[in-house]
Amino acid sequence: MLVNFKLVYSKVKAYPRLSKFFKMLEVDSEVQTLLKMANVMAVTRLFYNDHGVVHSRTVAGSALEIMDILERKGVQPSIVRDGEGDYEDSRIVVLGGSYLHDIGNSLHRDMHHVYGTYLADRVLRRMLLKLYGGDKHKATVLKQEILHAILSHEDALTPLTVEAGVVKVADGTDMAEGRARIPYKLGKSDIHSFSALAIKRVEVEEGESRPVKILVDMENEAGVFQVEQVLGVKIKGSGIADMIEVEVLRRGELLKVWRP
Repeated sequence: MLVNFKLVYSKVKAYPRLSKFFKMLEVDSEVQTLLKMANVMAVTRLFYNDHGVVHSRTVAGSALEIMDILERKGVQPSIVRDGEGDYEDSRIVVLGGSYLHDIGNSLHRDMHHVYGTYLADRVLRRMLLKLYGGDKHKATVLKQEILHAILSHEDALTPLTVEAGVVKVADGTDMAEGRARIPYKLGKSDIHSFSALAIKRVEVEEGESRPVKILVDMENEAGVFQVEQVLGVKIKGSGIADMIEVEVLRRGELLKVWRP
């Protein structure tokens, strides 16, 4: 599947509760304002790539696609393995972690993964209690799992669940050229912006030697920096690196296969 902000809309359809949760996130004024402010801080003031709602949707779609592949390959989500919930619950965790992982940028880029857990805690308390019909135990369990995913998307932290690892990897897959256009137009000209502009297409599909294959097609070799220093770092620190392989292409022709 092609990684873009539209993918999430198709991925939530098969699960009623997941679809309801996505709609709650999409229409919630607090969540949307936090994501808008995340972009004010990250893009307008720091000239970073997009960290707002488009990034949230893109990461969420990619993460749910990875979850579908892992399920088909027989990989159990951690909350299923540990008896905390079912497969739809695991996707609730992945969606929540993906959609909310960058809201901490609304306060500051530094330590945003920590700030994000505090901000998301308040949001998730009210949303999950409603989503699970007042079941406080279930709402609290899933809230903590989502907060774990938000916290551990930071490069230096290793996720302790499959779900959080998926969120971390999916975060790295949002690196195609569109994400870098705004900061580039604002005047950012460095290896990060040039590398991102070189990436033309990212896809997530079933792998051959490993469950998940991430295909990255670039215009020129500048995109290799993005693969190695952004996506590669996320995969290596995800806790599920042995399930991921990356195919790097230049204008559709294979350059190399990367397996961490």
